[in-house]
Amino acid sequence: MATVNVAVLGAGTVGSQVIRLIQEEGGDLAARAGADLNIQAVVVRNVSAPRDVEIDPALLTTDANQAIDNADLVIELIGGIEPPRTLVLRALSQGKTVVTGNKALLAAHGPELYEVAAQNGADLYYEAAVAGAVPVVYGLRESLAGDKILRVLGIVNGTTNFILDSMTSTGASYEDALAEAQRLGFAEADPTADVEGLDAAAKCAILASLAFHTRVSIDDVAVEGISSITADDIAEAEAGGNVIKLLAIAERVTKDDGTEWVSVRVHPTLVPRDHALANVNGAFNSIVVDGESAGRLMFYGQGAGGAPTATAVLSDVVAAASHIANGGNGPRELVYANLPILPRAEAVTRYQVQAEIRDRVGVLAEVAGIFAANGVSIKSVSQRDANDEVSEGSGDLKTAVLTILTHRATEGSLEQVVADLNDSASVIEVSSILRSEVSA
Repeated sequence: MATVNVAVLGAGTVGSQVIRLIQEEGGDLAARAGADLNIQAVVVRNVSAPRDVEIDPALLTTDANQAIDNADLVIELIGGIEPPRTLVLRALSQGKTVVTGNKALLAAHGPELYEVAAQNGADLYYEAAVAGAVPVVYGLRESLAGDKILRVLGIVNGTTNFILDSMTSTGASYEDALAEAQRLGFAEADPTADVEGLDAAAKCAILASLAFHTRVSIDDVAVEGISSITADDIAEAEAGGNVIKLLAIAERVTKDDGTEWVSVRVHPTLVPRDHALANVNGAFNSIVVDGESAGRLMFYGQGAGGAPTATAVLSDVVAAASHIANGGNGPRELVYANLPILPRAEAVTRYQVQAEIRDRVGVLAEVAGIFAANGVSIKSVSQRDANDEVSEGSGDLKTAVLTILTHRATEGSLEQVVADLNDSASVIEVSSILRSEVSA
């Protein structure tokens, strides 16, 4: 049996589990790949640092360049942009196969990596870059290659899902739920990439590129995180039979002139309680794919964690090792469609707008007129007391909170509605805007 020499770049949470599984399951992996997997080097920052998995000290090195040069297959699990970009380019430029779980790198520099891989006959695999153990990359690229994908949406960040789930189930504030997520290890000390939607946006770009055969970068994705979500938002959603989830949404949009565009966005979303995505709890991930012929499919599973993500890495390693030992090529970048990216202002969805108003005669008609003037149709309106008072020169006036649900409208129209509401003397504050992307 042939031997494939492997260099592992990074021995953190995922890298250490990849090494463990290769050591423990080497016989089965070799039988599946048709080649023995020989870990030749493990690149780390500090060879003396304690590790969760026992690694032969002779394999540990800080010299990434030498490890890459001596390998047949490079597994990059460092994360971030640099030095991974430089190291992956070094491997690909030598015709080496690369397996990575680095969504940030792919979303920012995917085209560059694909081009270097193609120029040098190298293969680039990245199943672990989206949704951990959930095989959605393979599903879109391989299993659904015979269909036309219309939409991909789902929960692709476990940290934000854990936080929103905690707020819903316990009534906790955003700050308290985030602190609990950090205490349990679901959130980093600096949670910005997760809670501001950047991690989900990188994954959204990758999914859109696969689904629509078009180059989509993280810069194309309209992003809104969850840091502004309040306990009141959660309660209002529950009162309407919904939960709030941070969704990544990529869809094929056909305009009236017949042209097709790609719309990509990440934002908190109202999801009906009886929708499958509403019941994705904790740190789990779930992606719904709508195909023209296949209909609706759902991928669900653990979206993070060392061992689950390591299984996705190893699925790529087995395929890559088989090609190295027995011939063949890995998947190529398919961007033949080259669809344009829909401007954010032209994206269409439904909205829930919550505003605090002065509770006096004529205000509701004024607010409705603002929506109508901007071409946004109102589906329903509810009102409750705000339980406070606003002081004016002539005395204290009661205030109320309006919750307005709309029919489908463009983001641009809704933004103008919000601007006009904020300019109105009858509106104290537009306190919340949520979107509604899915039906029960």
